[in-house]
Amino acid sequence: MNSREPFDDLESELLALGDLIDVPSPPPADVAAAVRARIEPAPGEAPGPVSTPERPHTPARRRRRARWKVVTAVVLVVIAITAATPQGRAAVVRILRFAGIELRIGDTPPKVVTAVTPLPYEHPVDADALKAEVKFQVRTPKALGEPERVTVADRGRVVSMFWPGGVRLDQFDGGLDPAFFKKLGPPWPDYTKVGPYQAWWIKGAHPLGYLNRQDGTEIPLRQAGPTLIWQQDTLNYRLEGVKTREEAVRIATSLGG
Repeated sequence: MNSREPFDDLESELLALGDLIDVPSPPPADVAAAVRARIEPAPGEAPGPVSTPERPHTPARRRRRARWKVVTAVVLVVIAITAATPQGRAAVVRILRFAGIELRIGDTPPKVVTAVTPLPYEHPVDADALKAEVKFQVRTPKALGEPERVTVADRGRVVSMFWPGGVRLDQFDGGLDPAFFKKLGPPWPDYTKVGPYQAWWIKGAHPLGYLNRQDGTEIPLRQAGPTLIWQQDTLNYRLEGVKTREEAVRIATSLGG
């Protein structure tokens, strides 16, 4: 009695998948060459390992090997075409979530935000009120000294410090979902480090928004300046308004542990 192998269904599904994939015409030549190199043996090379008494190459085993080559080829084609086309890159290079901030990177520069909207429930506080309203440890960068003013927003979720020249530091608990989102055009932000901590430097002006913790509503805030973002221990930071990456990293490092 003939038994139907599970690979028969897999092969049929892969063939059907091929009809659904939107492949540029003609497909990139290097993609086809790379896939062919993976599934065809080199000249003079045997198509597979030599059969041994301990591991005989039965017809069923050979069919399974051939079908897994089909699976590998299809996966390679999908990945390679995705990376080789603008449509594919747009689908893959879309969102980077880091330090409580969602970076949304598109193919074109985003529309400039002209209005200015405060954070939810944002209000000024003094030192005593800050300790009462915020549960995490608030730090001040030594390189900037004491801020001109401090605000608390979203029921103690975000603390913002302000200095002359448009410099501000936002800090918030890293254990929560992303709070801010930034819309960026190409290129990617620059990777850097703040002491031992990973960081990203966004060199240009960009729209900044906020994700409401209660219902996920997106709140466009304003057009933000150059920004350094990093995560330190369990807290997230964004330092905005410093002109160069080197200076921003120097200020961020002075935050201390």
